[in-house]
Amino acid sequence: MAYRLLTTLILGLHFAFVAYVVFGGFLAWRWPRTIWLHLAAAAWGFVVVAASLQCPLTHAEDWSRRRAGETGVTVGFVDRYIEGVLYPERYAGLMQALAAAAVLGSWLGGYLLHRRRTRAMAR
Repeated sequence: MAYRLLTTLILGLHFAFVAYVVFGGFLAWRWPRTIWLHLAAAAWGFVVVAASLQCPLTHAEDWSRRRAGETGVTVGFVDRYIEGVLYPERYAGLMQALAAAAVLGSWLGGYLLHRRRTRAMAR
């Protein structure tokens, strides 16, 4: 029972992390100091996708599922819970491009907002 709860917590954390990677740059518009945390998270997300690495959260989910007596995880988190569930698998490349556009757009918007604030304070 405890390992099933742990699996659920890991899944919730994983969903939150993926959402933060995609949309966390927009939080930096309100809290500019968080941009460094988002840069690190986005870099990690990029490396995991580009190098086909297994995320430690996926490894933790696999471990907790096995401890709970379930079958382990055979595919990654996005493949299992997002692709084919939130969008058709054939649009994976498009969705990755849209996620990258959201990240880069949030950074550009944050930069422009920061520049406008800096100019306003200088006046």
